[in-house]
Amino acid sequence: MWKRAAALACVLLISNACSKPVDLKQALQVTDVATGWWDAGVVNGKNKLVPNVSFRLRKAPDVDMSAASLNVMFKQETGDVFDEKFFQKIDFGPDGSTAPILVRAENGYTGEPPQSRADMLKNSNFRDMDFEVLARGSAAQWTSLHKERITRQLLTK
Repeated sequence: MWKRAAALACVLLISNACSKPVDLKQALQVTDVATGWWDAGVVNGKNKLVPNVSFRLRKAPDVDMSAASLNVMFKQETGDVFDEKFFQKIDFGPDGSTAPILVRAENGYTGEPPQSRADMLKNSNFRDMDFEVLARGSAAQWTSLHKERITRQLLTK
């Protein structure tokens, strides 16, 4: 009896190991994207703005996947990573989409008062930033799902 159980376990392990990996670029879609610059208040006597994004992930109906890992990168115009946030496990709901995912960078831009935070966005020294969403399922390879420029708008809520 134990030989049959061991043989069945081996067959299941081999079939799972040989199953076709999910093509995340085709399986997942970034939706409901909203971007802007979060008013982080006054830090060390300076006004501070940080990049802020929110979005949802939606999986294709035929995809058998209950969760994904995400890495959201904030990148300067040069392509250099300014900040990033890692999410080990984002779960999909029964409808195939996630709850809204809010990502706010720790690093940001500062300006000397009395310059208002809204005026900081208009300053000639202000540099735009992009964000990129990378995902991975059970496979170890990261896949880029979405890239977008962060809108120059001040967010306070």
